Amino acid sequence: MPIAASHLPLRRALIAAAALLAGPLAAQSAAAPYHVIAAHTLGGDGGWDYLALDTAFHRVFVARSDRVMVIDEESGKLLSEITGLHRTHGVAFDYHTSHGFVTGSGDSSVSMFDLVTLKVLATTKAGAGTDGLIFDEGSSHVLSFNGGANSSTVVDGATGASVATIPLGGRPEFAASDGMGKVFVNLEDSSAIVEIDSKHNRVVRRWALAPCESPSGLAIDVVHHRLFSGCENKMMAISDYRTGKVIATVPIGSGVDANRYDPGTGLAFSSNGEGSITVVKEDSPGKFSVLQTISTSPGARTMELDRASHRLFTVTARFGAAPEQPTTDNPRKRPPILPNSFVLLVYGR
Repeated sequence: MPIAASHLPLRRALIAAAALLAGPLAAQSAAAPYHVIAAHTLGGDGGWDYLALDTAFHRVFVARSDRVMVIDEESGKLLSEITGLHRTHGVAFDYHTSHGFVTGSGDSSVSMFDLVTLKVLATTKAGAGTDGLIFDEGSSHVLSFNGGANSSTVVDGATGASVATIPLGGRPEFAASDGMGKVFVNLEDSSAIVEIDSKHNRVVRRWALAPCESPSGLAIDVVHHRLFSGCENKMMAISDYRTGKVIATVPIGSGVDANRYDPGTGLAFSSNGEGSITVVKEDSPGKFSVLQTISTSPGARTMELDRASHRLFTVTARFGAAPEQPTTDNPRKRPPILPNSFVLLVYGR
């Protein structure tokens, strides 16, 4: 049985109304500093990539090398793992069909699983370098973003089958949807954003993000038509997606890999691998500044946001010494993760 499919349009309307009407409450909340409220040691081997919050069952999904860890949002307890995967990256949910999806760059795949049993139901081929993944409400499709193939693979949420491939003209990183048929994605190699018409599976527009370089994380504010791109050169580039122009930049930390936007507080976030989360606020229309820099831990480069509680989630671990020489398994000479040090960090007010 689909999970709460009928409440999604109402939820979007309530989020939009809250962003417009919150007024003094939002301003008061935005002024309170974020701090760590929980640290849950999970352990386990392997690297990690994106986090995704399952709002139906209140679980945090963490892409973790050859599996996905499923964690209770409140207790931080590891509930289960989805195994048998290959270099996992993105996770997304389609509540209309009660299906979840995960990308695997090791075999260029998108796997579909049951949200209740967590059993893998189907796997379809995508483009090389399958990485970011989103569910698009406007088309009821799941889109993977394939860094090696410069493309997006469109997957049917009900069957898990590939239904289209969209050439993007550059190497995609993360994407965001307006929920009404527009999907936006950062192009890392050309420092640009492309807009996809998700109902017709084609690129309709692109614009440069200069002075942003190598954008990765992306978040969206659908009420004010803003996109927040995290850039390798330590800035957040903010675009107006109606005009297709960068309207502001704000300094952030180094090593960004994820961005989020909270419509309830009007704050944007950048998680930075150096060990920080940058909190950005809009002072006046088109004018943005840093509200706070949250201290996290080195390696905490990805992030998720709970829009209901306004809490932030990130993960990291402690590391040993980096190898002196690259190997086939470790060409980037990444330092080893120390045993049982992988941790989920939760930040709130």
